[in-house]
Amino acid sequence: MRNIVYIVVQILVIMLVSPLVNGIIRKVKAFSQKRKGAPLLQMYFDLFKLFKKNSVVSDVSSWAFKVTPYIFFSTALAAALLVPVSTIVTPQEIPGDIIMLVSVLALGRFFMMIAALDTASTFGGMGSSREAMISSLIEPSILVSLFTVGLICQSTSMQQMMEAMKGTGIPLFHPVYIMVFLALFTIILAETSRIPVDDPATHLELTMVHEAMLLEYSGRHLALMELGAAIKQLVFITVLVNLIFPHDQLIAITGISAVVLSLFLYLMKVIFISIAIAFAEVFTVKFRFFSIPNLAALSFILSFLGFLQYFVLGGSNV
Repeated sequence: MRNIVYIVVQILVIMLVSPLVNGIIRKVKAFSQKRKGAPLLQMYFDLFKLFKKNSVVSDVSSWAFKVTPYIFFSTALAAALLVPVSTIVTPQEIPGDIIMLVSVLALGRFFMMIAALDTASTFGGMGSSREAMISSLIEPSILVSLFTVGLICQSTSMQQMMEAMKGTGIPLFHPVYIMVFLALFTIILAETSRIPVDDPATHLELTMVHEAMLLEYSGRHLALMELGAAIKQLVFITVLVNLIFPHDQLIAITGISAVVLSLFLYLMKVIFISIAIAFAEVFTVKFRFFSIPNLAALSFILSFLGFLQYFVLGGSNV
């Protein structure tokens, strides 16, 4: 019963909150440009409209193009089940760790690149090539950052890592967690195709990465791809906020009220990071494609510095 409650709460929260993150980012960027912008819930409206439409499939595409939206969405949702949104509502044991988390997301990315190549579209091939390069550069930073926290927590399970982080006080007062936070924030910008790596608001061929791989999709297939990307973005944000900003240790009540309060605090943290991502996009520019390795190198250096500081500052006594 405990596992069922966890799965239901996790799926409901992730599915309902993930489109909101994009809405917040777009709204903040619109305000910064002195525009009213689209409604905060615009992505919900777009997804609802797309799910009601049929998909147009190219005659030259194979089964890979047709199944990829379902695989990409499923892998994003499976990854979300590995990262608890609250440590109050947790299963008896999550059968997976940070290695499985990265691997599941990589599986969805692989099929998305294959599908983009499947229709022989010039844009699709370009986007797949760029995505392969960016992901190969950024994944080492993800693993080093999470392994650093895993060393401190003596576990690679996201559930146990989040439980352990509740006893660390204020993590951002410690140099190790400062480096990990900066690395993970940079990783979020790269993995979710945000400025300065990609510009999700344009379809110019010189700047597209993620959007180039979705050009051939329409209808409910496009809805699944867009929702999967939003879920993946929220998964990375959840990893960041629940590791670096633990909050459940502050809750003194029990029962349903504790769960509601925990989810409310989680939502506040997600909104805060969403606003931070929006400001990062506002105050930076889209990098030239061959400058992206410099950003990936920066994130790896930050994560590796955190890894080294773990040993310099006393190992498990951090």
